[in-house]
Amino acid sequence: MRLASKIFLGFSLVILVLAAVGVLSLRAVGRLVSLNREVASETLPALRLTGDVRDTMLALARLEARYTILRDPRYVMVWAERADAVHADLARLRALARTEDEARQLADAAAAFKQYREAVRSEQERLVAAGTRAPAPSEPAGRALAERVEASLEALQAATYARVLQAQAEVARLEARTWTGVVVALATSLALALLTTAIIALRITRSLRRLSAATSAVAAGSFREPIPTGGNDEIGVLARSFNAMAARLRQLDEMKEEFFATLSHELRSPLTSVREASHLLADHVAGPLAPKQARLVEIIQRSSDRLLRLVNQILDISRLRAGLLPLQRGPVDLDRLVTRAAEELRPQAEEARVTLDRERLGDRFTINGDEDRLVQVVVNLLANAIRFTPAGGRVVVRVVDAGSECEVQVEDTGLGIPASELPHIFESYRQAHLGKGGTGLGLSIVRGLVQAHRGRVTVESQEGKGSRFTVLLPREAPAA
Repeated sequence: MRLASKIFLGFSLVILVLAAVGVLSLRAVGRLVSLNREVASETLPALRLTGDVRDTMLALARLEARYTILRDPRYVMVWAERADAVHADLARLRALARTEDEARQLADAAAAFKQYREAVRSEQERLVAAGTRAPAPSEPAGRALAERVEASLEALQAATYARVLQAQAEVARLEARTWTGVVVALATSLALALLTTAIIALRITRSLRRLSAATSAVAAGSFREPIPTGGNDEIGVLARSFNAMAARLRQLDEMKEEFFATLSHELRSPLTSVREASHLLADHVAGPLAPKQARLVEIIQRSSDRLLRLVNQILDISRLRAGLLPLQRGPVDLDRLVTRAAEELRPQAEEARVTLDRERLGDRFTINGDEDRLVQVVVNLLANAIRFTPAGGRVVVRVVDAGSECEVQVEDTGLGIPASELPHIFESYRQAHLGKGGTGLGLSIVRGLVQAHRGRVTVESQEGKGSRFTVLLPREAPAA
């Protein structure tokens, strides 16, 4: 699956969760609106109307009592109007009843009111017929029926109010459920988003770290370790392309090394012959030389020596990279070795007017190693230090007893190395300062020889103030 598809799938899940919550929330809102509409348009009007009917029933009872006492016909007319209003309100309440309990209580109230109305009318007709001489009854004719109507209306009002409470409870449940759904959905969406982001970010950053490390290794000349190519997304394609490129570069590097090794080997024998012949001529083996001839022979000697050194360096680099450079190990006194190397380079230092000093810190300087190769290490470091130290400067070679290791330090007061060049100073054909001669192979050979002894070499430098190279060598050769 492509990386874009993974990102889309992850965030699609988040969107689906949010959409589901949105749908549920809309349904809950719709139900809330329906409940509110029902309460506003039916339940509350029913409560108000029931209250009005109860108030009217009280007024009817008062009118009935006044007529019974005063016998004023106007009370009969008002009573009849109010009774018609109650009858109409009871009819309206039938349209607003929603539960069986409400319908039953309303039916009881309507039946009781009908009986009450008939009873009061009969009593009024009797009193009208009897005239003012008829004695007033001790109790209004419809009192018991009016109380029955009042009781039914009170029960109806209680049932309607219960419906209000039920609606409020359902609203509270819907609100709680909606909030719970929203919170759970937000938490789930956040978790999914974080999980998706973390997985994709981990995949990308881990792959980029591997690719960065592999790129640095290729830049340093190492083509050995391919990076994992798991997955079929863009990163996997990039990893496979990088591995193919690294394999091709490794093949080209091997071809280059083989070419240089073959060329150096083929050049070594004729160069050795030229150098030996020039030395024989310089020693007058073939007879005396004229001054001009002697000058030409000297040029041949220097050129052949320089070419032979270059050929030997190229061969050493090729063998070191291939792991084929043999080491003749044995006890080596580093103090004596450093003295030998310093004396070998002293004429060069004097010619450059550079002071060359030796120092020793400690007593035990014996290690297990190849003396000739270690001399080559110290000579290369000293030659570099002298070459890059101006006249009047100082070069110190120091041997240090460091417990389980021995150190050889070469410190100078020369040009120093730019900070940008320090990470690359041990690469082949790399030079911090151009125009100072050299092939750029010396420090690469130094590192290779030190690593062949299972040691390490470090450098500290400040441009314009000098450099210090430190070679750390174990006393005993580690098991292969």
